[in-house]
Amino acid sequence: MEYIATSSAPAAIGPYSQAVKFGNLLFTSGQIPLGLDGQIVSGGIKEQAHQVFVNLKGVLEAAGTDFSHVVKATVFLKDMNQFAELNEIYASYFGDHKPARSTVEVARLPRDVFVEIELIVGIPVEI
Repeated sequence: MEYIATSSAPAAIGPYSQAVKFGNLLFTSGQIPLGLDGQIVSGGIKEQAHQVFVNLKGVLEAAGTDFSHVVKATVFLKDMNQFAELNEIYASYFGDHKPARSTVEVARLPRDVFVEIELIVGIPVEI
């Protein structure tokens, strides 16, 4: 098992890792829309979702993978009425790649943000 830590995404705000690599799988911790300065990005669900994907991209790159290798995404939304707006941003990062996904509405997220996303990702194997 290997812990992934990168300065390309906000540091963990608790006793956990940004991601854990186990074999050829990567499990990311949930990312919320924090900038590298630790501040929540301003704006609505679209701006926050975009920042979450920027953060996830940094973690994936540090682990040697990318969005094309995502196997499963779990999305936590503060308001399911924002589902369509989230999907617009989500699709812009995945394109034709369609990983499995769960989306759930939750009562509250850390720092009262609108969205948090965690991923399970395959690590490409060098041959």
